Amino acid sequence: MSNEVLYILLPDYAAHEAVYLSQAIASDEQSLKETPKYVNKVVAPTMDPVRSIGGFRTMPDYSFDTMPDDYAAIVLIGGFGWYQPVADRVVPIVEKALKAGKVVGAICNGASFMAKHGFLNTVRHTGNGLEQLRSWGGSNYTGEKMYVHSQAVSDGMTVTANGSAALEFAKELLLVLENDTPERIEMYYRFNRQGFCALF
Repeated sequence: MSNEVLYILLPDYAAHEAVYLSQAIASDEQSLKETPKYVNKVVAPTMDPVRSIGGFRTMPDYSFDTMPDDYAAIVLIGGFGWYQPVADRVVPIVEKALKAGKVVGAICNGASFMAKHGFLNTVRHTGNGLEQLRSWGGSNYTGEKMYVHSQAVSDGMTVTANGSAALEFAKELLLVLENDTPERIEMYYRFNRQGFCALF
């Protein structure tokens, strides 16, 4: 379905990096949305449960082989799986998404993976520091001048963030996806950044 946001989870994924985005898509400040604009779905290498760094096991909705061709966005959630050979299977998924003009989000090692395969060379981006992007990217990474030392960066349909920026990452993706009005997205961001006691 074209309204699905697909979260790419590899083994030992960083669960916290998906929390703010997925929650804002599925609910508002009071309850689950009856008719959300987007639907969260999990994509993993196979249909077997995929384990987070913290030990939670998530059942995928799709495997790499069964994921749909039509969707609203793919989101590369960081973690240690991006070091593993299984990550190479994500390359054609990202290539296809970029060619189709889909929203692509990548956080933490997901952003480093993007650098490794030259996907960040022509867009403003960030990640876990320029040195890590250089280290992962080698000669494939020529986008140093496009690097921004910031928590999260959006450029067109591409959003990147470092591993401590789950909330900023969510905000940028929510804006690109037009999940709600900019004012309500900002309110969600401020509530989670400043805290209930600071605002009320």
